[in-house]
Amino acid sequence: MDSIVRIPAELMRDALLGAGTSVWEWDVRSDRLANIDTSSALLGYAPGELVSDQDTWNRLIHPEDVAANHEAYLRHARGELPIYEHEYRARAKDGRWCWLAERGRIVERDARGEPVRMVGTLSDISARRRAQGEALEMAERLAKISRHVPGIVFQFRRRLDGSSYFPYLSESCIDLLGLAPPALMHDASDFIRMVEREDRDRVLASIADSARGLKPWRCEFRLHRRDGSLCWLGGAGTPQREPEGTVLWHGYIQDITDQYALAQARESAAAAQAANRAKTEFLSRMSHELRTPLNAVLGFAQLLELDTREPLGAAQRRRVTLIREAGAHLLQMIGELLDLTRIEAGQFAVVPTRLALAPLLAESIEMVQPQADAAGVQVQLEAIDPALAVHADAMRLRQVLLNLLGNAIKYNRPAGSVRLGAARQGHQVGLQVVDTGVGIDAAELPRLFEPFYRGAHRHSTIEGAGIGLAVTRALVELMGGRVEVSSVPGEGSTFSVWLPAEAPEQAAADQTPSLPT
Repeated sequence: MDSIVRIPAELMRDALLGAGTSVWEWDVRSDRLANIDTSSALLGYAPGELVSDQDTWNRLIHPEDVAANHEAYLRHARGELPIYEHEYRARAKDGRWCWLAERGRIVERDARGEPVRMVGTLSDISARRRAQGEALEMAERLAKISRHVPGIVFQFRRRLDGSSYFPYLSESCIDLLGLAPPALMHDASDFIRMVEREDRDRVLASIADSARGLKPWRCEFRLHRRDGSLCWLGGAGTPQREPEGTVLWHGYIQDITDQYALAQARESAAAAQAANRAKTEFLSRMSHELRTPLNAVLGFAQLLELDTREPLGAAQRRRVTLIREAGAHLLQMIGELLDLTRIEAGQFAVVPTRLALAPLLAESIEMVQPQADAAGVQVQLEAIDPALAVHADAMRLRQVLLNLLGNAIKYNRPAGSVRLGAARQGHQVGLQVVDTGVGIDAAELPRLFEPFYRGAHRHSTIEGAGIGLAVTRALVELMGGRVEVSSVPGEGSTFSVWLPAEAPEQAAADQTPSLPT
């Protein structure tokens, strides 16, 4: 039989003391504490420095902890607890407050059941308490930070049986989901049920895939908030496998509803731009392709009209004239369409220069006079200051005026009138085309300059494709101006074109104050 090695009591006490623990014995009747020197050594006191009684020891305990410590002893003494156990602060020799964990048990009672002798241990847990305090401070700091983060900071754990829960959720989930963290922390299925039904399988599959390969988790999905509203969420997390086999993710979930809507809008805008470019390219190509055969048709019609060797009869001439006029109208519309496509493609250039207005306005009136005579409309050029000039492209301004004057005649009434005038206001010149036509309803004015928009005239017999005004506004804007319109149904309309009176650099120079001499 092996001999039993006995360890001396002094060696045992020294070993325990080195581990931060002492053993004590308390004679309750005499209030004498045995081995108080080893207990007091935990607090830095020298042997014999403290009186060996409980009252002396109690005076070392922090005042705030005394009552709770005594209550813990009484509950054990009354038999409510099998052992006495309590953690409290005690004053060390150097004045520090140390945390102690005390455990004990009454090992002897008298005939009446009153405590006679008690033994126990005392351990210094200051390091553990500091670590707990630091951890608590860190957790509070994290909570404060995450409280101000717009999304949800989370820990998500997946058990071996496939169930899951959130060990941690930041308070931001109240704002984002309408639920407090405790409502979701015990069972993640409550959260999964909030996910849009069509997205659930995809979300669960992404979590399973991340767990299998310990790959970063990323997923975007829709979720129904507590108030019933639907939002888009984007989540990301980093997984780690824990010793017991579960997988824990640390991550972040944020509301991406606005970003998703913006991305959708960008995609739609890109698709619209692509479609618009395709349309512009198609119209430009078709305009070029149509002009060639149409010019041939017009050329042959003119040849038939001018043929003296085989002259046309009156009926034939009338028909050829209709062919030529219809072709000329079609050629004009094709020209306008080509201009519009070139402007939209950014391939249309204007060359503004200083331009005298009086001759240009007079020439424009002269050019529309045959159209006005045929329609029975009087056109009039108001008196213009001969010195009045504008900064514009002559050919394009003439195109603008002919378009506005032509519309004023076309949409006028028999015996109506059209007036063209111009005047300078500050650094701008305003050109006005005033007619006595049918007028334009106020509801149609905002869309008047849209391509192909004809408003109330779309079902009328008046020819037009709704391109002219779109081209007119684009040309004026290219020359640095703007177009305005006012109208009264049944009374007429006024189109105003505002253009710079001089080059922009000259206008800036004129506004620069001169230095006193």
